[in-house]
Amino acid sequence: MIVAHFDIETLSGVRLSASPATEAMTWLRLAAHGGSHPVFGDPGAAARFALRDPDVAMVACVLGDPSKGLPDLLTPKPDRVPTDRILDAQLERMAATSAAVAAGQVPAGARDPRVRAAVDAGEFAARAANGMAKFWACALRDEWTGLRERLDADLDHRARVMAREGVAGVIESLHPDLRWTGSAMEIDLCLDMTVHYRRADVVLSPTLLTWPSFLVQLDNPDDAVLSYPARGVGTAPGKPPGAERLLGRTRLGLLRHLDVPRSTADLSERRGLARATVSYHLSVLHESGLVAKTRSHRCVLYRRTERGDSLL
Repeated sequence: MIVAHFDIETLSGVRLSASPATEAMTWLRLAAHGGSHPVFGDPGAAARFALRDPDVAMVACVLGDPSKGLPDLLTPKPDRVPTDRILDAQLERMAATSAAVAAGQVPAGARDPRVRAAVDAGEFAARAANGMAKFWACALRDEWTGLRERLDADLDHRARVMAREGVAGVIESLHPDLRWTGSAMEIDLCLDMTVHYRRADVVLSPTLLTWPSFLVQLDNPDDAVLSYPARGVGTAPGKPPGAERLLGRTRLGLLRHLDVPRSTADLSERRGLARATVSYHLSVLHESGLVAKTRSHRCVLYRRTERGDSLL
């Protein structure tokens, strides 16, 4: 059991916040290990495509078994910043992690040559932040608005509980394995740990992609986060995330233009996007079977497949 004792300053300062970093790392771990979420399903082609990036692949090497926890530096506590700045602030905190802390948190058994070289060179934290930024752009950015709405619904509910019943009421409502004793939070886990918080900033953070589990990050008072499963995830029907991924604004716009064969340059001009961006999204669409490509002289042309037509 984990027992976390709060002094009055800590208790009065407990706050609620979503954590984009936690969602991203959980999704990356599923993609890297061929896992599937019980509600949101397969991470999708975009998440797997992102694993081709060296920094994304390096982070994936240390995520380990999905039943295990994450190195704390990969899921920094959400700062007290505007909502649209939370991820940027988390990336900054991650990149600023000292080489010594990074070396202590990255399991020695997970250090394949790529990870070991980054840790030894003191570059792991900076590269991990870069990898997360790239994975986010590929796999979650287009879907974040929808995910954020569901997280906000949970935060609104918990805020109302806090207004009526205080912090104790909120903690009791998060998960059956969490209890408030009057001075401490008890967590039923196969881990014996007792922590005492003095004027600590503790964050309660709802998660969708970690659902139905919760993540405990409480051993460092300066980075204390309890990530709990957001309410209603397993009861509200919705599209599987693979479909959401393919229906992101950018890829959907490209798909609509591919009723006739078009080149990357043509699509770049029509959509006002960089050619590299168009090329990436076409790769995702092609890998998913929504577009086919043919070569005409020196030019590669893309066109919607029947599957792409049916999706539209």
